[in-house]
Amino acid sequence: MGSVAGAVLKTLLLLSTQNWNRVIAGNSYDCDEPLVSALSPASFSSSSELSSSHGPGFARLNRRDGAGGWSPLVSNKYQWLQIDLGERMEITAVATQGGYGSSNWVTSYLLMFSDSGRNWKQYRQEDSIWGFSGNANADSVVYYRLQPSIKARFLRFIPLEWNPRGRIGMRIEVFGCAYRSEVVDLDGKSSLVYRFDQNSLSPIKDVISLKFKTMQSDGILLHREGQNGDHITLDLRRGKLFLLINSGETKLPSAHTLINLTLGSLLDDQHWHSVLIQRLGRQVNFTVDEHRHRFHAQGEFSYLDLDYEISFGGIPAPGKSVSFPHKNFHGCLENLFYNGVDIIDLAKQQKPEIITMGNVSFSCSQSQSVPVTFLSPRSYLALPGFSGEDELSATFQFRTWNKAGLLLFSELQLVSGGLLLFLNDGKLKLNLYQPGKLPSDITAGVGLNDGQWHSISLSAKRNHLSVVVDGQVASVASSLGSEQTYSGGTYYFGGCPDNSFGSKCKNPLGGFQGCMRLISVSNKVVDLISVQQGSLGNFSDLQIDSCGITDRCLPNYCEHGGECSQSWNTFHCNCANTGYTGATCHNSIYEQSCESYKHRGNTSGFYYIDSDGSGPLEPFLLYCNMTETAWTVIQHNGSDLTRVRNTNPENPYAGFFEYVASMEQLQATINLADHCEQELTYYCKKSRLANKQDGRPLSWWVGRTNETQTYWGGSLPDPQKCTCGLEGNCIDSQYYCNCDADRNEWTNDTGFLSYKEHLPVRKIVVTDTGRPHSEAAYKLGPLLCRGDRSFWNSASFNTEASYLHFPTFHGELSADVSFFFKTTASSGVFLENLGITDFIRIELRSPAVVTFSFDVGNGPFEISVQSPTHFNDNQWHHVKVERNMKEATIQVDQLLPKTQPAPTDGHVLLQLNSQLFVEISAYFGSGSSVIYNFQENYSLSKNSSSHAASFHGDMKLSREMIKFSFRTARAPSLLLYVSSFYKEYLSVIIAKNGSLQIRYKLNRYQEPDVVNFDFKNMADGQLHHVEINREEGVLFVEIDDNARRQVHLSSGTELSAIKSLVLGRISEYSDVDQETALAGAQGFLGCLSAVQLSHVAPLKAALQPSHPAPVTVSGHVTESSCVSQAGTDATSRERTHSFADHSGTRDDREPLANAIRSDSAVIGGLIAVVIFILLCIAAIAVRIYQQKRLYKRNEAKRSENVDSAEAVLKSELNIQSAVSENQKEYFF
Repeated sequence: MGSVAGAVLKTLLLLSTQNWNRVIAGNSYDCDEPLVSALSPASFSSSSELSSSHGPGFARLNRRDGAGGWSPLVSNKYQWLQIDLGERMEITAVATQGGYGSSNWVTSYLLMFSDSGRNWKQYRQEDSIWGFSGNANADSVVYYRLQPSIKARFLRFIPLEWNPRGRIGMRIEVFGCAYRSEVVDLDGKSSLVYRFDQNSLSPIKDVISLKFKTMQSDGILLHREGQNGDHITLDLRRGKLFLLINSGETKLPSAHTLINLTLGSLLDDQHWHSVLIQRLGRQVNFTVDEHRHRFHAQGEFSYLDLDYEISFGGIPAPGKSVSFPHKNFHGCLENLFYNGVDIIDLAKQQKPEIITMGNVSFSCSQSQSVPVTFLSPRSYLALPGFSGEDELSATFQFRTWNKAGLLLFSELQLVSGGLLLFLNDGKLKLNLYQPGKLPSDITAGVGLNDGQWHSISLSAKRNHLSVVVDGQVASVASSLGSEQTYSGGTYYFGGCPDNSFGSKCKNPLGGFQGCMRLISVSNKVVDLISVQQGSLGNFSDLQIDSCGITDRCLPNYCEHGGECSQSWNTFHCNCANTGYTGATCHNSIYEQSCESYKHRGNTSGFYYIDSDGSGPLEPFLLYCNMTETAWTVIQHNGSDLTRVRNTNPENPYAGFFEYVASMEQLQATINLADHCEQELTYYCKKSRLANKQDGRPLSWWVGRTNETQTYWGGSLPDPQKCTCGLEGNCIDSQYYCNCDADRNEWTNDTGFLSYKEHLPVRKIVVTDTGRPHSEAAYKLGPLLCRGDRSFWNSASFNTEASYLHFPTFHGELSADVSFFFKTTASSGVFLENLGITDFIRIELRSPAVVTFSFDVGNGPFEISVQSPTHFNDNQWHHVKVERNMKEATIQVDQLLPKTQPAPTDGHVLLQLNSQLFVEISAYFGSGSSVIYNFQENYSLSKNSSSHAASFHGDMKLSREMIKFSFRTARAPSLLLYVSSFYKEYLSVIIAKNGSLQIRYKLNRYQEPDVVNFDFKNMADGQLHHVEINREEGVLFVEIDDNARRQVHLSSGTELSAIKSLVLGRISEYSDVDQETALAGAQGFLGCLSAVQLSHVAPLKAALQPSHPAPVTVSGHVTESSCVSQAGTDATSRERTHSFADHSGTRDDREPLANAIRSDSAVIGGLIAVVIFILLCIAAIAVRIYQQKRLYKRNEAKRSENVDSAEAVLKSELNIQSAVSENQKEYFF
């Protein structure tokens, strides 16, 4: 019945979500109409224009009128192009071009939006990425699909980078559709009350959706309550939303009946934010913008006794009272729906079910305040004062995360001193210095770096100095003496200009990074738009008319309960008392098993075990009994002998066992172990385990799976059998258990339960002690486990074509990999996994260098550890790699770890989609080819439509890395060819004389650069390795680890708009030189292996596709080994393996999707062995455990071990062995 109800609730929740999606989607279906092409020239504006023919009205996509696009007077980062769409529209995509037929184009830009043309907000593609990649030439079109879409009237394009050989030039288009909405404006004293028909409402269901925007940090958005204290409240507090749901008789703030969910941050930014609340019984879904919180309540929560009215914007006074402080909401609400009812539409129609409290209007008023963002420590705003005035005064508001930074400096004219107002440790400091006098300091406020708006008022007149912080007068001092105070004429906000400007501004603690607004100087409001236009003051590195503050602790990327704090540029994790360490508290400081502690040399004692490593489960304390085997001993509360009388099937006895760990922790520990067992002793006198007449069980136990078990010993579940039945020595040979003989004397059935899937024992039930002289007793020993399945495993790779493959590695936000290796090879790849553009790779780069390289969308990064000795010494070496939101690290053995910090505002999600395995080798027959297409149609390609392309076709390629191995006996041959839409290309060929040639043509009007290696005949049937690295005009080539050359190219520095990569025969070669054409006509006959262009692997895409890939295969191309001689299919010599969990039935050909579950360290270890492509010598230290059927001898030995463990436990109950911080290590 419960499952049916749950299914019904899930269905209702799904339907509600679908309805909500329709509401918020608006006209998102087919919402891709061009919006700019029909606008009048007056709808375009800009910061400046180069000439009248370069004005913003000429910035329409594909238009050639005027000078062919917009260009500003000066190309710098303060220029912008703005479009007024006339009304709020839903914007789903944008497209850009450069200036027609020119060298003017933008290579990256910001996109900003606004409802009013003021208070702009930056559009972010991802949680930490703001910029868009622009164009690589003047006429190609680059599209971006906006997900989520923008609802705004005004758009502003802000160029960040442009063609260094030209200037800023843009033509744009915007795609979308009309956006209709219902809006209500509440003034902080008004509200709407909706009274509904009680017959139309479910007491277990609520679906509420709305959008809001406000400048106030506090206010009630909605409230519904009942007579007994039940209520639902959505409350904005300090810019965050709190969903409070109270169920039961008790009043606030009783915690056990109150659900308090918090989402969002900085929501008082005067921009629209969306809210969705779904309550179905005990399930609550709470969504704010892109962040979601799911909650499943416990206990009697599904029913809320609420009145039949709900208020929006406040809590009406008559008859309503709550026990927490609250303010009415001051701002705008949009598209307010309660269980499908359009509340604002009812209010506009003055329907009787809506009661309007106070003054409301149905249009949203716009704020006139102009914020300014200080982007860097070098930012400053210099404003003129009024020289000669006898008073220095300034007021402003600020918000920041930084603890320190200069807020204001002003020079004092007559006394030759200065006044500094700055933050220090989150407190406001006012410092006044004069020649010949000690500086005066005033401290005010605390915790002012909390991201909230704080108001400052400063006044200095005659001998009075006062500072007011958030309305509180902090201090009044008489330290100026009797002289009058005259301003020096300039107020410096946020920082100081460079010393070369001759300023006397002082900045002891660095510049301010944050936002300011409502700035007044000498009691006059500063017009920041005039500052932006250059007619007032001076500034540097500011973003005017926008507050760009973000909350880097939302979501909280600190794992395992780590406490997040932040500055303007980054966040920090405090891992104290969590049991974890690292930049994001990812790595456990404890081992995963007693086996691991034993390997470190630890002796018997209590240890914390983290059974899932860096996974979500917490560590727990247990005892490790270090004998010849490391036994994990997990105690419970029922270890004493328990006697049972007077039970029958109608009145059974049930004994429950509570362990020192949760069931999830126990399951992880058991799954990790090689073997687990638990001794269960059942003493009986006229107490049977089963009814001999009908076979019905009379006593049983329940394990982890919550299933009734009737076997009492052995490793396999054999129903109603005991140890004596398995050994054939029961006291009555017609039964399988001693107790079933039903004798009036004490006997027992004792055995070790060792079927892991059923352990541990959680409950025992006894029902046959109700007859005269009938009695039973039982005793359950601790759970004992030994071995570590992640510790003792290894794999050998006997040829370069050997590999293991696994499912896609999932480590979007954080992941770690650790493994041991030993080899005599000089280089090779341990591990690789690819995405569309993202990848990770761990490799032995050279005998003394291990490298971790990756790309999460910000371009490839790599970090290497170099050793003074070689790693290919046939000894075991330990590698540990971690990548998280903060940094990437690699450590090898005990060498100093190397770290690569993550970009401040870069992409953060690692998105992979291929399997994990080494590069593929392939045999190419005569006339065959593999073509990897980067773009099908360059001029019209969209970034969102070509999902398989690893490079955008319009991107200029100023560097690439190419690696491959080959074996052939044919000359001439074409090994690799990369083509471009601009008739530029790269070819690697074997010429007629057997020499290897690399030909770069980076300019269509020049002959190609040719790099020739003629030291030997490369078509000799031997395996050769080629590595090519280009950095703009400098080319590095290495052949077979011995021939190296550096060449400076003369044809250019960029390969523009790449089209395809070809292996084998070229079908179209009209635009190439004669030697490349000859080799391309011949193609390639032989074996190609591990082909890689930067992070593109064409052979993998062709022969091991994990998703549809832009690859065309022609002729005979088969997966093969390059170890055998060229021209023969060597698939028979290939070694391929796939790990699988043999506990269940599985197709042998299917890679295991969850072979490694929650422990990413274990995942990493297994993955790492996967892909070691070079010769490895496996040293496998495994202990083969053979189950023995002679129970009595083993039970005596085991009982002795258990008794010994119990004795140690009793003597060491209060002793915890010190566990030093360590790294997890696994053998492979």
